[in-house]
Amino acid sequence: MKVEGIVVKVGDHIDTDVIIPGRYLGITDTIELGKHALEGLDPSFPAKLKPGVILVAGRNFGCGSSREEAPVALKAAGVRCVIAKSFARIFYRNAINVGLPIVECSDIQRYVKDGDKVSVDLSSGIIEVAGVEFRFNPLPDFILKILEAGGLTNYIRRLRGLPY
Repeated sequence: MKVEGIVVKVGDHIDTDVIIPGRYLGITDTIELGKHALEGLDPSFPAKLKPGVILVAGRNFGCGSSREEAPVALKAAGVRCVIAKSFARIFYRNAINVGLPIVECSDIQRYVKDGDKVSVDLSSGIIEVAGVEFRFNPLPDFILKILEAGGLTNYIRRLRGLPY
């Protein structure tokens, strides 16, 4: 499974309160929620999150509360994948559950810049930027199946032969 897009960088310790500020947690329309993704970092930041963005972050991305709205907002904003040096564990699992691909790669953040074209092969564990390859642990098959289905709920529905 391959994901391609354009890099938008953020720093270390981006918490869920910054990804989607608490004042927006009552929004149930995911598209509307996505319009406020990373607004807590910078009020103008949502304009950078167009469909096809690969978010590249530092350490401890998604720390803070366990709100599932954080990865939902990023996905709804058009983020195709998040690459970070490390993730808060609950954010990692929430992202997979909602169908947002995320990978840990310790080297990439210091080598890429906003606007770089990037290709992420989730199956082989290879990220390519401007002909340079970065490696990460490939995602296990069961996670790839969840992502391909668009999230855990869709994956379970598929297993049970239900429409989604």
